[in-house]
Amino acid sequence: MLILGIAGGTGSGKTTVVNQIIKQLPTDEVCVISQDSYYNQTDNLSYEERTKINFDHPRAIDFDLLVKHLKELKLGKTIEQPVYSFVTHNRTTDTILTHPRKVVIVEGILIFNNESLRDLFDIKIFVHADTDERLVRRVRRDITERGRDIDEVLNRYQDTLKPMHLQFIEPTKNFADIIIPNNKRNTVAIDVVRTVINDRL
Repeated sequence: MLILGIAGGTGSGKTTVVNQIIKQLPTDEVCVISQDSYYNQTDNLSYEERTKINFDHPRAIDFDLLVKHLKELKLGKTIEQPVYSFVTHNRTTDTILTHPRKVVIVEGILIFNNESLRDLFDIKIFVHADTDERLVRRVRRDITERGRDIDEVLNRYQDTLKPMHLQFIEPTKNFADIIIPNNKRNTVAIDVVRTVINDRL
């Protein structure tokens, strides 16, 4: 099993890179695990309290469960991946049955922050995009996909996203084996990643 970690700031284009890599592989040989599925369960909090959580801080992530699940996949076991709702800011009661695959891709903004998790990655990729480009993508996504209004998105960006990016995300670029500049469609970088995957497999 080959485990890829794909990190980068919010709106950097991680999902695009993941999809480009998936396209190069047979569907039954790859699975994707999103850090977003592993936000802490917050049943003990009211909705108002949950909206105040800093979701861009490493403390918001259940790294222990994510590490446990990856280790189980490596042992050939099937896991029940949590399902997270950005509408309620909490996990749902649903889970996704995830089977071991030749290639497991883990993507998320904070996945290089946890040493135990980082040590499980065979290849670490950081997707870089300019700050203004990331902000535009984030605004579009949060309004169209997550039902947020423009003031909420911009306030969250200014108060938490930007400072958390500078403190916890940007520095983890130093752990990356490959940095993909994603301001334009970067086919060369994807080709390099594909070659590395094929060599390892």
